[in-house]
Amino acid sequence: MNALWIQLAARANIPLSQQQHDLFNRYLDLLYAANERMNLTRITDRESAEIAHIGDALTVLPYLPAPPRLRLADVGSGGGVPGIPLAIARPDAHLVLIESTRKKARFLGGCIQTLNLPNVTVTDQRVEDVAHDPKYRETFDIGVCRAVATLDWLCEWCLPLVKRGGKLLAMKGAKAAEEVPLAEHAIALVGGSSPDVHPVDLPGTHSHVIVEITKTRKTPKTYPRPASVAKGKSL
Repeated sequence: MNALWIQLAARANIPLSQQQHDLFNRYLDLLYAANERMNLTRITDRESAEIAHIGDALTVLPYLPAPPRLRLADVGSGGGVPGIPLAIARPDAHLVLIESTRKKARFLGGCIQTLNLPNVTVTDQRVEDVAHDPKYRETFDIGVCRAVATLDWLCEWCLPLVKRGGKLLAMKGAKAAEEVPLAEHAIALVGGSSPDVHPVDLPGTHSHVIVEITKTRKTPKTYPRPASVAKGKSL
């Protein structure tokens, strides 16, 4: 079994079984097979992927509510990171993978079926639409995203999905120090708290952080703005 994965999960007091390790590896198999047909990852080395995809996803675990209840939205899921590894590590949780590129959403749906993950669903709607759907709006404990957009945009898209007392967990790199102050206005508009920035300890990576923003009040109905209204201009 992968010692790094065991170590990272142990930070959240989660013991990983052999079956979970097998699912992580099977997911990477599916990811790389599909990557030959579409652009899902630029990391071509398997050992690096074990760290940069599975390991990176597992660094989120300590910031999630403890079992047994968790509802999580992975916004801009792409190839499925961090959502699918988190679903494997936390089978008690229900995850919704939001991915508007349909061929990627189809890949995610295929992964869910192949890996037999009944706790995961996929939507190919734009997040601006998902966040106004009563089935999803302010229903999640956690909104999580990796390599999607700058923090001001992420707050507008993700915090409307999160219920009061829930959190946005934005997985960021070195530019987080620049993005946090620029996002303060957007955070205030959509009902978030001042961000906490947590350094990520992951071998072979530098400047990785998790930006944690708690939802302190309901988001006004006008947010997120439709893409036709936002026109590429953040809050």
